[in-house]
Amino acid sequence: MSVSSGGSSGDGPKKARIEIIPLIDVIFFLLATFVLFTLSLNKSNGLAGVQIPKVENSIPRDPTNTVTISIPNGEGVGWEKDLLSLGDFVNRLQEYKTSVGPDNARILINGDVDANYGSARYIFDQLKRAGIQKIMIETRVTPDNEKLVK
Repeated sequence: MSVSSGGSSGDGPKKARIEIIPLIDVIFFLLATFVLFTLSLNKSNGLAGVQIPKVENSIPRDPTNTVTISIPNGEGVGWEKDLLSLGDFVNRLQEYKTSVGPDNARILINGDVDANYGSARYIFDQLKRAGIQKIMIETRVTPDNEKLVK
């Protein structure tokens, strides 16, 4: 008469078994969380490292068919992800205007909080000379308890 003690059987000790179904559930949960978090990010096509000014309220923007011009804290101007000199910026602006036309041109200005006012004035002046009318300025909405001033 054989008696089983639960830890072993007549064939030898029981082997440990990894349940794969709960592991798959955890992987799918992490994947879904990552996808939702990624979709909630606001993507900017400007230069990296530009500290955008904060405001108390703002209107959401539509980034389709928009060129992002960045005004960094320092020299040059950003065109999408490229850092250009002021002369190259004028040439690129003229190429953009002729390719889409002044009526379809949309510019999003992404300026650093500490950007040089002269650079911003120069960019606005060049946009006005090019006849581009659809100009937006990118800002970040602040939480109610955060101050606007540094």
